[in-house]
Amino acid sequence: QLVESGGGLAQAGGSLRLSCAASGSILSNDIMGWYRQAPEKERELVADVTSGGIRDYADSVKGRFTISRHNAKNTVDLQMSSLEPEDTALYYCNVRRRASPRGSGSWGQGTQVTVSS
Repeated sequence: QLVESGGGLAQAGGSLRLSCAASGSILSNDIMGWYRQAPEKERELVADVTSGGIRDYADSVKGRFTISRHNAKNTVDLQMSSLEPEDTALYYCNVRRRASPRGSGSWGQGTQVTVSS
C-alpha cells in the first residue's frame, strides 16, 4: 500500500513537496519513484531512486526536483522547486522490484499538483 501526501496549488516559480509512505511487501532493494500524468497525456516517469541512492530524473525536471528516500521508513519524497505550469499533473508514487521494468509495480492513488502562471 502506498499513501501519498502533499501536492496542491502553487504559483509558477514556487515549491511543493510530495511524500509517500509504503507498507506491505516492500523489499529493501525495491526502487521507489514518482510518475505523473497530465490530462490527455501518458503517464511519465518524474524521478526514481534505488535503495543505494542512485537517482534518475526526467530531463524536464532536472535541476528543479529532488527525490529522496528513507530506507528504514520506506518513504520517498519529491521536493519540487521552480514549478512551471507544465508541471501540472496527477502525481503517483510507485514501488517496483529492481528487476521489473519502469511503469510496473505498485501505485498510490495519486495526488494533484496544479501550478498557475
